Amino acid sequence: MEQNSSLLEAEHIAKSFPLPAGGEQTVLEEVTLNIAPGEVVALLGRSGSGKSTLLRILAGLIQPSHGQVLVNGNRLQGANSSVAMVFQSFALLPWLTVQENAELGLFARGVAKEESEKEATVALGMVGLEGFAGAYPKELSGGMRQRVGFARAFVMKPDVLMMDEPFSALDVLTAENLRGEISDLWERGAFPAKSILIVTHNIEEAVLLADRVVILGANPGCIRGEMKIDIARPRDKKGPRFVSLVDYIYTVMTNPQAPVGELPEKRKVDRFVMLPHARVGGISGLLEIVNDRGGQEDLPKLADSLRLEVDDLLPAVDAAALLRLADVRQGDVMITDAGKEFATAGVHRSHEIFKEQVLANVPFMTTVKEALNQKKDGRIEKDFLVDILDEHFSASEAERQFETLVDWGRYARLFDYDADEERLYAPEDETPQGTFES
Repeated sequence: MEQNSSLLEAEHIAKSFPLPAGGEQTVLEEVTLNIAPGEVVALLGRSGSGKSTLLRILAGLIQPSHGQVLVNGNRLQGANSSVAMVFQSFALLPWLTVQENAELGLFARGVAKEESEKEATVALGMVGLEGFAGAYPKELSGGMRQRVGFARAFVMKPDVLMMDEPFSALDVLTAENLRGEISDLWERGAFPAKSILIVTHNIEEAVLLADRVVILGANPGCIRGEMKIDIARPRDKKGPRFVSLVDYIYTVMTNPQAPVGELPEKRKVDRFVMLPHARVGGISGLLEIVNDRGGQEDLPKLADSLRLEVDDLLPAVDAAALLRLADVRQGDVMITDAGKEFATAGVHRSHEIFKEQVLANVPFMTTVKEALNQKKDGRIEKDFLVDILDEHFSASEAERQFETLVDWGRYARLFDYDADEERLYAPEDETPQGTFES
């Protein structure tokens, strides 16, 4: 019988969670993924792409709504004993010593005390915690606590070590140091797992550590595509190939419609292009900052200077690009002529520019405006528009699309919105013509 070439597989995984008000939210949709022996795979995606949910499904901590997980070719039932997890929040038990925390997984497996002590001592040595076995978590820095988390996972000698944003709770220098040590263990062949699956939103981290980067789309989470990182180890973050890969992935991440690698692009009907969830104030603020910095800025540097995660910056960048107020190329955001005028215009002119760009680049906004003009009373119910959006997006996403539509439409003075009556209505200077039944 041929041996299965995958340690871990996800087949057509979907996951939905019930909403308090009824209905459900789909977090993952049709995710298929495999982890082969001897590779590091990074799951890279924005907030809302279901990265951590997928990791927990693969670990057997939660069950998928549809699809299955295979471990060495066999369907997973219950918790996955062939994996170990390193969490973002350290997840140490404060009443246990470093040694006892490191032994915790072995204790749960019923391993003899003498053997578990031996294995934990070795693991603590691998992460540089010799001499701290008797200390308690409260006595340790954040970086040292995370080292205990790694040691606790290492003693399990898993097929796949899963890491859920393991460096994001650490300061920059500590994270860089620990990231380098983990990379060094892998490169020396001393890593106590056959493969690594790391969830991150840090693009440089993904390119530094991974052999393969899987890029997730959001709302709901799905695999947009993947890239092989064809750089020899150890990797030079200043090398031209490293820089070009990071810039390319930034470009992909800031353009949800862009193809990944050579995979075919999946496009929505143009009329229903997904609106980034960015308020006009955020778009305007971004453009003003970029304009003040000469009209072009490197996205990672911009995020760092604003003390923001890239996830927090991307919606405004996406919105500016959609509205042709900015271009995004090779990881840089560049303000367009229209964007420069918008960033420097007075209040009245800025409304006019935004209106021009919205009508030129968001076809559904034009449809709404025309519908309002055709209605005898110049009004449209919210439910009518959400029902239309619901045909192209999930129920929760349709609501978010409507909220963004209202924010942009109000600023562009295309319509007003009565939140109590949940109706859009034409501004007073618009004269309804004809009829439009809703």
